[in-house]
Amino acid sequence: MLVQGGPWVLSVMSLLLLLWQEMSAIEVPLDQKIQQDLKQPPTIMKQSLKDYIVDPRDNIIIECEAKGNPVPTFLWRRNGKFFNVGKDPRVTMRKRSGTLEISFRSGGRPEDYEGEYQCFASNDFGTALTNKILLRVSKSPLWPKEVLEPVVVGEGSSLVLACNPPPGLPPPHTFWMNSAMMSITQDRRVSMGLNGDLYFSNVLDKDSHTDYSCNARFLFTHTIQQKNPFTLKVQTSRKVAETPPNFLSPTGTDSSRMMVLRGQKLQLECIAAGVPTPSIKWFKKGGDLNQKVKLDNFNKTLRIDSVSEEDAGEYMCMANNQIGSIRHSIFVQVKAAPYWLDKPFNLVLAPDESSRLVCRANGNPKPLIKWLVNGEPMERNISLPNPRRTVVGDTIIFHSVQIGSSAVYQCNASNHHGYLLANAFVSILDMAPRMLGAKNQLIKVIENNRTFLDCPFFGSPLPELRWFKNGQGSGLDGGQYRVYINGSLEIKRARVEDQGTYTCVARNILGKEENQVRLEVKEPTRIVRAPEHQSAFRGTMARFDCRVKSDLTLPITVTWLKDDKPLSLGWRLKKDEDSLSIPNVHEQDEGTYTCTVKSEIDQDTASARLTVLEGTSLYPSQSSALPAAPDAIPSGLKGWGTKNTNMEISWEPLLDTEQNGPNLHYSVWWRRKDTGEEWNNVTTVGAKHIVHDTETYVPYEIKLQARNDFGPGPESNIIIGYSGEDKPTAPPTDLHVSKIDSTKVNVHWTPVDPNTVLGAFKEYRLYYWREGSMVKGLHVNKEKKTKGFDSTVAQPTGILTDLQPYSHYRMFMVVANSRYDGPPSNHVDFHTKEGVPDLPQFFKIVQWSPESIHLEWDKPLEPNGILIGYTLNYQAVNGSRVGHMQMESFLPNVTAYRLRLPDQAIRYRFYLAAHTQVGAGKVYAGESPHFTNEGMAPGRVIWNLTVKPNSNYANVSWNHNFPIGSSEFQLEFTLDGNGSVSSVPVNQPPIKLAGLIEGAKYRLRVYSNEYHSISSNVVTFETSAAYIKDQVDIATQGWFIGLMCAIALIILILLIVCFIKRSRGGKYPVRDKKDLPLEGMDQKGEDGSFDYHSDEDNKPLQGSQNSLDGGVKESDDSLVDYGEGGDGQFNEDGSFIGQYTVKKDKDETEGNESSEATSPVNAIYSLA
Repeated sequence: MLVQGGPWVLSVMSLLLLLWQEMSAIEVPLDQKIQQDLKQPPTIMKQSLKDYIVDPRDNIIIECEAKGNPVPTFLWRRNGKFFNVGKDPRVTMRKRSGTLEISFRSGGRPEDYEGEYQCFASNDFGTALTNKILLRVSKSPLWPKEVLEPVVVGEGSSLVLACNPPPGLPPPHTFWMNSAMMSITQDRRVSMGLNGDLYFSNVLDKDSHTDYSCNARFLFTHTIQQKNPFTLKVQTSRKVAETPPNFLSPTGTDSSRMMVLRGQKLQLECIAAGVPTPSIKWFKKGGDLNQKVKLDNFNKTLRIDSVSEEDAGEYMCMANNQIGSIRHSIFVQVKAAPYWLDKPFNLVLAPDESSRLVCRANGNPKPLIKWLVNGEPMERNISLPNPRRTVVGDTIIFHSVQIGSSAVYQCNASNHHGYLLANAFVSILDMAPRMLGAKNQLIKVIENNRTFLDCPFFGSPLPELRWFKNGQGSGLDGGQYRVYINGSLEIKRARVEDQGTYTCVARNILGKEENQVRLEVKEPTRIVRAPEHQSAFRGTMARFDCRVKSDLTLPITVTWLKDDKPLSLGWRLKKDEDSLSIPNVHEQDEGTYTCTVKSEIDQDTASARLTVLEGTSLYPSQSSALPAAPDAIPSGLKGWGTKNTNMEISWEPLLDTEQNGPNLHYSVWWRRKDTGEEWNNVTTVGAKHIVHDTETYVPYEIKLQARNDFGPGPESNIIIGYSGEDKPTAPPTDLHVSKIDSTKVNVHWTPVDPNTVLGAFKEYRLYYWREGSMVKGLHVNKEKKTKGFDSTVAQPTGILTDLQPYSHYRMFMVVANSRYDGPPSNHVDFHTKEGVPDLPQFFKIVQWSPESIHLEWDKPLEPNGILIGYTLNYQAVNGSRVGHMQMESFLPNVTAYRLRLPDQAIRYRFYLAAHTQVGAGKVYAGESPHFTNEGMAPGRVIWNLTVKPNSNYANVSWNHNFPIGSSEFQLEFTLDGNGSVSSVPVNQPPIKLAGLIEGAKYRLRVYSNEYHSISSNVVTFETSAAYIKDQVDIATQGWFIGLMCAIALIILILLIVCFIKRSRGGKYPVRDKKDLPLEGMDQKGEDGSFDYHSDEDNKPLQGSQNSLDGGVKESDDSLVDYGEGGDGQFNEDGSFIGQYTVKKDKDETEGNESSEATSPVNAIYSLA
């Protein structure tokens, strides 16, 4: 809505918009005390659905929850009029809530309360509204009673059984069942349509039934109602005539129209009759079906779950069978109920501030925007204009707001498909300054480090904040101080003189508030004598220094690591205040030792390596030359940072022959380049020195000199080193692409400020990956790839190549130094154009007979677009002469072709290529086998094909009568699981066929490479499971044979001992060897041992033991009782022949002691 006033108003509005750009709303902190004291208009927190359907069996609850300060009060309107809740005894409103509950315990009809409801929540600062809630009661009407005559139809005819369910609220879900409560089987021929009818593309004799019943399930009442069943009688005929397709749904003309709302489900249906049953295919004019499209009901239904504007257009369904085809076009128009582009949000403003509310929505048709204030249209207040509020279409501009003008504004966006309603309050807040942080904080910082002193605050109008030191002087800002808008004070480089008490003061027109922060500046914790690399002979002592300097007020801890793991200090390794001692060095002591010193606010580390040497001398042999100062300059001098605050200077130590004297050490000098500062220097015996507290990536001049007790050596040349790098702080901006091709794209970006690289610029690194393919159902590898561009021009550009056509790519860019990547740029999505396809996955030329050639192929793994077909070019080949090129074209779903040969002697050369709209892809070439005459191979056969499979290979052999050395064969094997066929050229049998899948089933045949028609029978075999391949025959293992021999030897010795003892009349003590109690009938010898003997009826006892339940009888000493049939005997070498067994009585349960000698353990028992 535009206000009256002409150009003057437009000028004012432009000025107000300009003023608004400089202002912003207050962000109220989540401080509990502030939230409690904050006065705010109401906000709707919960409400019922716009279209609210309720169950008539339950109480009706209409929700309306709101918050505000003071707590809001509530009222309702019903059908646009005030709804007096107190006058209706069935209606109650919940406490501190606007939610209505309508109870029917004492009677009443829910239908009497149907209508349109709206809730109003109000307090002293405004009124918020809910949506208009259309309340309707769920209905599940009964099926009208009807008498259904039997349906008589001829076989092959089409049929539609109508359902026509009763109109419910919401509409019921329909399905078909028979009298046994089993679902009617649906397939390509028989299926249910979207309207619930049951469609038969053609009727068969087996469709004759008397119980086709349509059922309607009502969701709210959880009831199912059943229509009277149909009786279907099919009149059969000898022959069913084939008929072309015709549509059962949709009916009428060859085109139809459909309107659907954005975000809703789109369902298009095509059901066709015909004999044979037609198949259904879907197309979209001007493009392909996108990935959102799903095909249901045997391709008869096209579904898009959430429609968008891009889904509009002409869809075509085609039904075809062997007799003909038919098409139907459906023109889909996508409209849209209003949806948000910019939803208004709450504003909290201070007095005299300016801001705006924006309400932008889209839809089809374009929605109309209307503003309300506290539930009343703003047009009603046009006679009393508000000079501090201006409405400009979808925007309300507020200028210099004042106390008392708080309100809730409603934006209504509507078209004839629906509406949106949003509440946004404007709250004018005045509040004296408040401090939100802890009082009197203590901050400790290391000298020369940056630090922040925090002072969070709030107030309205926004207070002015100033910092003071020690309560004196003017505010701190500028120089090494910087005050941030959130109240924090930055001290860029803390010095000792910066110690003290800092006071932050927040002030506005309503008052002031202050807080104090105490700052203590501490000396850094540093290792001033670091451990040095050293070599020690085995058995000597090694010692690593680690002298620390730190602030005396900060406690520190010193720990040692070896090879980055905590070092265990025991009786041998000793740690004192300044060093680590390792006496009696041995090989396990070699490694890298790290000293780490920590305080509560900083730390430092230093490392050195210990090398353990063999030998007895600690000093290298001296040459016969006279001692002197070093005359060599150490090589390999360099300086490079290992952290962003240091620089490590390192070099190659002098060789023993270059030292020229004792006590070799090195003098190192360094200074900032181009600053004119004095040289810093240090003397060390190691081969490196670390300079601490450097700025990030600055150049240094470095030089080095070797010294010994006889003086200094020559100085090195000055080299340039750099302190450590840090992560770049800025991303490349405005990353975008142009000239998108099928395999490449131009990349553009705005470079970063070189000062933000914080290191040696290496490259702009582009990360990109393939997000997906626009070919439906094609899965892609989303692995990230990188490409570097080292351009440093003002407007850099690069070319990204080797992209996959017809794909969705995503990318972002970082700037990289030698060590780190910077933050990422904006992400960019782009789609490569369609390209030509890759090669077909395979192209097989098989000649089963001399009369024809069978060609078979599969679609390319990367179609690079939408396949529109294949072209097959072929020509006859006769030596060096070739015939005229012939061509066949195929649809994209055709992957096989049989070529009849006019002459068996002709060979053909084939060229196969897949096509997209762009053109033909790579050509797959092949040549047919040579067939001259079957008589050229008289009587040649292949027989006795044998396969011996293992887990992942098979041994294959066969017989043939081809000349040895002049024939080749092809092994063709087919995997049953997916039908994939592979072929391997081989020479003479037998062969090992490797690379098979474990536990898989295969079919295999062998045929002649020259005469394809000469083939073996097909043999089916199955490889063994994976775990079998590692099994071996235990009986052939050496360890098993040795074990068995040892056991046999032990048994033999035990038998000999038993034989000797028995021959002397000895008895075997059993009671001492058994833990089982003895029965009263157990008979003992005078010495307490059991006598026993073996009976003829006893069974062999093979290592098992039974309980005692019978008497034990005396046994004679014959060894015949130990063998079966009494034929046990000894060999000439004394070994025992025959199975060693024992017989026992049926009454015996414990068994004789001699029977236990069948195992070595039991034999030992018997000898005890």
